[in-house]
Amino acid sequence: MDSEIIFETEDLRKVFGGLVAVNDVSIKVHKNTLHAIIGPNGAGKTTFFNLLSGNLEPTSGKVFFKGKDITNQPVHRTIHFGIGRSFQITNIFPNLTVFENIRLASQAMGRDNFKFYRRTGSFQSYANRSWEVIELVGLVDRATTPARMLPHGDQRKLELGMILAPDPEVLLLDEPTAGMAAEQVPELITLIQGIQQAGDKTVMLVEHNMNVVMSVSDVITVMHQGAVLAEGSPSEIAANETVQTAYLGGLYQLDL
Repeated sequence: MDSEIIFETEDLRKVFGGLVAVNDVSIKVHKNTLHAIIGPNGAGKTTFFNLLSGNLEPTSGKVFFKGKDITNQPVHRTIHFGIGRSFQITNIFPNLTVFENIRLASQAMGRDNFKFYRRTGSFQSYANRSWEVIELVGLVDRATTPARMLPHGDQRKLELGMILAPDPEVLLLDEPTAGMAAEQVPELITLIQGIQQAGDKTVMLVEHNMNVVMSVSDVITVMHQGAVLAEGSPSEIAANETVQTAYLGGLYQLDL
Protein backbone atom coordinates (compact mmCIF):
# COMPACT_ATOMS: atom_id res chain seq x y z
CA MET A 1 0.00 0.00 0.00
CA ASP A 2 1.28 3.51 -0.89
CA SER A 3 2.97 5.09 2.14
CA GLU A 4 1.42 8.43 1.19
CA ILE A 5 -2.07 6.97 1.51
CA ILE A 6 -3.26 7.56 5.07
CA PHE A 7 -6.86 6.33 4.70
CA GLU A 8 -8.15 3.74 2.26
CA THR A 9 -11.42 1.86 1.88
CA GLU A 10 -12.06 -1.23 -0.23
CA ASP A 11 -15.64 -1.96 -1.32
CA LEU A 12 -16.99 -0.49 1.91
CA ARG A 13 -20.67 -1.22 2.33
CA LYS A 14 -23.32 -0.51 4.97
CA VAL A 15 -26.87 -1.80 4.77
CA PHE A 16 -29.70 -0.86 7.13
CA GLY A 17 -32.48 -3.34 6.48
CA GLY A 18 -33.32 -2.84 2.82
CA LEU A 19 -31.44 0.46 2.54
CA VAL A 20 -27.94 0.48 1.12
CA ALA A 21 -26.51 3.59 2.79
CA VAL A 22 -22.91 3.08 1.59
CA ASN A 23 -22.55 1.11 -1.61
CA ASP A 24 -19.13 -0.53 -2.16
CA VAL A 25 -17.11 2.67 -1.73
CA SER A 26 -13.39 2.49 -2.50
CA ILE A 27 -11.36 5.66 -1.99
CA LYS A 28 -7.80 6.66 -1.14
CA VAL A 29 -6.99 9.70 0.96
CA HIS A 30 -3.47 11.11 0.67
CA LYS A 31 -1.54 12.26 3.70
CA ASN A 32 -1.53 16.01 4.47
CA THR A 33 -4.36 16.87 2.10
CA LEU A 34 -7.82 18.34 2.54
CA HIS A 35 -10.21 15.79 1.04
CA ALA A 36 -13.88 16.78 0.83
CA ILE A 37 -16.83 14.40 0.59
CA ILE A 38 -19.89 16.01 -0.98
CA GLY A 39 -23.26 14.94 -2.31
CA PRO A 40 -27.00 15.53 -1.94
CA ASN A 41 -28.78 14.83 1.34
CA GLY A 42 -29.03 11.08 1.83
CA ALA A 43 -25.95 10.35 -0.28
CA GLY A 44 -24.32 8.38 2.56
CA LYS A 45 -21.64 10.89 3.56
CA THR A 46 -22.16 10.83 7.33
CA THR A 47 -22.62 7.05 7.36
CA PHE A 48 -19.33 6.77 5.48
CA PHE A 49 -17.64 8.93 8.13
CA ASN A 50 -19.17 6.74 10.85
CA LEU A 51 -17.59 3.69 9.22
CA LEU A 52 -14.17 5.38 9.04
CA SER A 53 -14.25 6.47 12.68
CA GLY A 54 -15.58 3.22 14.13
CA ASN A 55 -18.97 4.61 15.14
CA LEU A 56 -20.51 1.96 12.87
CA GLU A 57 -19.35 -1.46 11.71
CA PRO A 58 -19.55 -2.09 7.95
CA THR A 59 -21.75 -4.78 6.46
CA SER A 60 -18.78 -5.68 4.27
CA GLY A 61 -15.56 -4.21 2.93
CA LYS A 62 -12.39 -2.94 4.55
CA VAL A 63 -11.02 0.23 6.16
CA PHE A 64 -7.24 0.81 6.27
CA PHE A 65 -5.42 3.49 8.25
CA LYS A 66 -1.72 3.97 7.48
CA GLY A 67 -1.73 0.55 5.84
CA LYS A 68 -3.28 -1.23 8.84
CA ASP A 69 -6.66 -2.93 8.63
CA ILE A 70 -8.85 -1.17 11.23
CA THR A 71 -12.17 -2.60 10.02
CA ASN A 72 -14.59 -3.16 12.92
CA GLN A 73 -12.34 -1.38 15.43
CA PRO A 74 -14.52 0.54 17.93
CA VAL A 75 -14.39 4.31 18.14
CA HIS A 76 -12.34 4.38 21.37
CA ARG A 77 -9.62 2.45 19.54
CA THR A 78 -9.66 4.55 16.38
CA ILE A 79 -9.15 7.68 18.50
CA HIS A 80 -5.95 6.16 19.85
CA PHE A 81 -4.82 5.39 16.30
CA GLY A 82 -4.85 9.15 15.63
CA ILE A 83 -8.32 9.75 14.15
CA GLY A 84 -10.36 12.71 15.44
CA ARG A 85 -14.03 13.13 14.61
CA SER A 86 -16.56 15.95 14.84
CA PHE A 87 -20.32 15.73 14.34
CA GLN A 88 -23.03 17.81 12.72
CA ILE A 89 -24.41 18.65 16.19
CA THR A 90 -21.89 20.40 18.43
CA ASN A 91 -20.54 17.91 20.98
CA ILE A 92 -19.18 19.73 24.05
CA PHE A 93 -19.62 19.78 27.85
CA PRO A 94 -21.89 22.83 28.25
CA ASN A 95 -21.33 23.46 31.97
CA LEU A 96 -17.53 23.27 31.82
CA THR A 97 -15.29 26.13 30.79
CA VAL A 98 -13.44 26.25 27.49
CA PHE A 99 -10.21 25.32 29.27
CA GLU A 100 -11.81 22.42 31.15
CA ASN A 101 -13.37 21.02 27.97
CA ILE A 102 -10.04 20.97 26.17
CA ARG A 103 -8.06 19.74 29.18
CA LEU A 104 -10.40 16.78 29.60
CA ALA A 105 -10.12 15.97 25.90
CA SER A 106 -6.34 16.02 26.22
CA GLN A 107 -6.28 13.96 29.41
CA ALA A 108 -8.68 11.37 27.98
CA MET A 109 -5.98 10.28 25.53
CA GLY A 110 -3.22 10.04 28.12
CA ARG A 111 -2.39 7.56 30.85
CA ASP A 112 -4.28 9.57 33.46
CA ASN A 113 -7.75 9.34 31.95
CA PHE A 114 -9.30 7.50 34.91
CA LYS A 115 -7.54 9.33 37.75
CA PHE A 116 -10.63 11.25 38.82
CA TYR A 117 -9.54 12.05 42.39
CA ARG A 118 -6.18 13.65 41.62
CA ARG A 119 -5.94 17.42 41.83
CA THR A 120 -6.13 18.94 38.35
CA GLY A 121 -2.96 20.91 39.07
CA SER A 122 -0.99 17.67 39.07
CA PHE A 123 -1.63 17.23 35.35
CA GLN A 124 0.56 20.09 34.17
CA SER A 125 1.41 18.54 30.79
CA TYR A 126 -2.29 18.42 29.90
CA ALA A 127 -2.75 22.01 31.04
CA ASN A 128 0.15 23.11 28.86
CA ARG A 129 -1.27 21.30 25.86
CA SER A 130 -4.68 22.81 26.53
CA TRP A 131 -3.31 26.35 26.43
CA GLU A 132 -1.52 25.58 23.15
CA VAL A 133 -4.79 24.41 21.61
CA ILE A 134 -6.84 27.27 23.04
CA GLU A 135 -4.43 29.72 21.45
CA LEU A 136 -4.49 27.79 18.17
CA VAL A 137 -8.29 27.97 17.86
CA GLY A 138 -8.45 31.59 18.99
CA LEU A 139 -10.30 31.18 22.30
CA VAL A 140 -7.76 32.59 24.79
CA ASP A 141 -10.13 35.39 25.77
CA ARG A 142 -12.88 32.82 26.37
CA ALA A 143 -10.83 30.26 28.33
CA THR A 144 -12.76 30.67 31.59
CA THR A 145 -16.18 31.01 29.93
CA PRO A 146 -18.66 28.13 30.36
CA ALA A 147 -19.14 26.47 26.98
CA ARG A 148 -22.91 27.00 27.05
CA MET A 149 -22.37 30.77 27.06
CA LEU A 150 -20.29 30.81 23.89
CA PRO A 151 -21.76 31.98 20.58
CA HIS A 152 -22.36 29.07 18.21
CA GLY A 153 -19.31 29.91 16.11
CA ASP A 154 -17.07 29.78 19.18
CA GLN A 155 -18.67 26.49 20.23
CA ARG A 156 -17.59 25.10 16.88
CA LYS A 157 -14.05 26.36 17.52
CA LEU A 158 -14.15 24.70 20.94
CA GLU A 159 -15.23 21.41 19.44
CA LEU A 160 -12.37 21.65 16.95
CA GLY A 161 -10.03 22.33 19.87
CA MET A 162 -11.29 19.24 21.69
CA ILE A 163 -10.56 17.16 18.60
CA LEU A 164 -7.08 18.69 18.28
CA ALA A 165 -6.16 18.28 21.95
CA PRO A 166 -4.91 14.66 21.56
CA ASP A 167 -2.98 15.74 18.42
CA PRO A 168 -4.60 13.37 15.89
CA GLU A 169 -3.18 12.79 12.42
CA VAL A 170 -6.57 12.85 10.68
CA LEU A 171 -9.55 15.12 11.34
CA LEU A 172 -12.95 13.89 10.17
CA LEU A 173 -15.08 17.04 10.16
CA ASP A 174 -18.78 16.50 9.53
CA GLU A 175 -20.49 19.77 8.54
CA PRO A 176 -18.22 22.00 10.66
CA THR A 177 -20.05 25.16 9.54
CA ALA A 178 -23.56 23.81 10.25
CA GLY A 179 -25.71 26.38 12.03
CA MET A 180 -23.12 29.13 11.76
CA ALA A 181 -23.94 32.63 10.59
CA ALA A 182 -22.50 33.35 7.15
CA GLU A 183 -20.07 35.94 8.50
CA GLN A 184 -18.60 33.38 10.95
CA VAL A 185 -17.81 30.74 8.32
CA PRO A 186 -14.65 32.26 6.73
CA GLU A 187 -12.84 32.48 10.08
CA LEU A 188 -13.50 28.81 10.92
CA ILE A 189 -12.53 27.63 7.45
CA THR A 190 -9.32 29.68 7.55
CA LEU A 191 -8.57 28.03 10.89
CA ILE A 192 -9.15 24.54 9.46
CA GLN A 193 -7.01 25.35 6.42
CA GLY A 194 -4.21 26.64 8.61
CA ILE A 195 -4.23 23.48 10.71
CA GLN A 196 -4.07 21.28 7.63
CA GLN A 197 -1.45 23.38 5.84
CA ALA A 198 0.85 23.35 8.87
CA GLY A 199 2.06 20.08 7.38
CA ASP A 200 1.18 17.26 9.76
CA LYS A 201 -2.60 16.96 9.53
CA THR A 202 -4.95 15.36 7.03
CA VAL A 203 -8.49 16.74 6.94
CA MET A 204 -11.53 14.94 5.59
CA LEU A 205 -14.48 17.27 5.30
CA VAL A 206 -18.20 16.76 4.74
CA GLU A 207 -19.65 20.14 3.87
CA HIS A 208 -22.73 21.51 2.06
CA ASN A 209 -21.30 24.98 1.49
CA MET A 210 -19.97 24.60 -2.05
CA ASN A 211 -18.09 27.90 -1.96
CA VAL A 212 -16.12 26.52 0.98
CA VAL A 213 -15.55 23.13 -0.61
CA MET A 214 -14.38 24.51 -3.93
CA SER A 215 -12.00 27.02 -2.34
CA VAL A 216 -10.22 24.78 0.20
CA SER A 217 -10.20 21.20 -1.14
CA ASP A 218 -7.30 19.38 -2.73
CA VAL A 219 -9.51 16.46 -3.73
CA ILE A 220 -13.30 16.10 -3.82
CA THR A 221 -15.20 12.83 -3.77
CA VAL A 222 -18.84 13.08 -4.85
CA MET A 223 -21.24 10.53 -3.41
CA HIS A 224 -24.69 9.82 -4.79
CA GLN A 225 -27.11 7.20 -3.47
CA GLY A 226 -24.37 5.67 -1.34
CA ALA A 227 -21.81 5.24 -4.14
CA VAL A 228 -18.90 7.28 -5.51
CA LEU A 229 -20.13 9.25 -8.50
CA ALA A 230 -16.91 11.14 -9.27
CA GLU A 231 -13.60 12.18 -7.79
CA GLY A 232 -11.06 14.82 -8.72
CA SER A 233 -9.78 18.34 -8.16
CA PRO A 234 -12.27 21.17 -7.60
CA SER A 235 -11.94 22.27 -11.24
CA GLU A 236 -12.50 18.72 -12.49
CA ILE A 237 -15.59 18.29 -10.31
CA ALA A 238 -17.00 21.67 -11.33
CA ALA A 239 -16.66 20.70 -15.01
CA ASN A 240 -18.15 17.21 -14.60
CA GLU A 241 -21.56 17.13 -16.33
CA THR A 242 -22.62 13.95 -14.55
CA VAL A 243 -22.03 15.62 -11.20
CA GLN A 244 -23.90 18.73 -12.32
CA THR A 245 -26.90 16.63 -13.31
CA ALA A 246 -26.96 14.45 -10.20
CA TYR A 247 -26.24 17.12 -7.60
CA LEU A 248 -29.65 18.26 -6.45
CA GLY A 249 -31.11 17.28 -9.81
CA GLY A 250 -28.95 19.79 -11.61
CA LEU A 251 -30.56 22.70 -9.79
CA TYR A 252 -27.35 23.65 -8.00
CA GLN A 253 -24.37 24.65 -10.09
CA LEU A 254 -20.99 23.75 -8.69
CA ASP A 255 -19.13 26.94 -9.52
CA LEU A 256 -15.54 27.78 -8.67
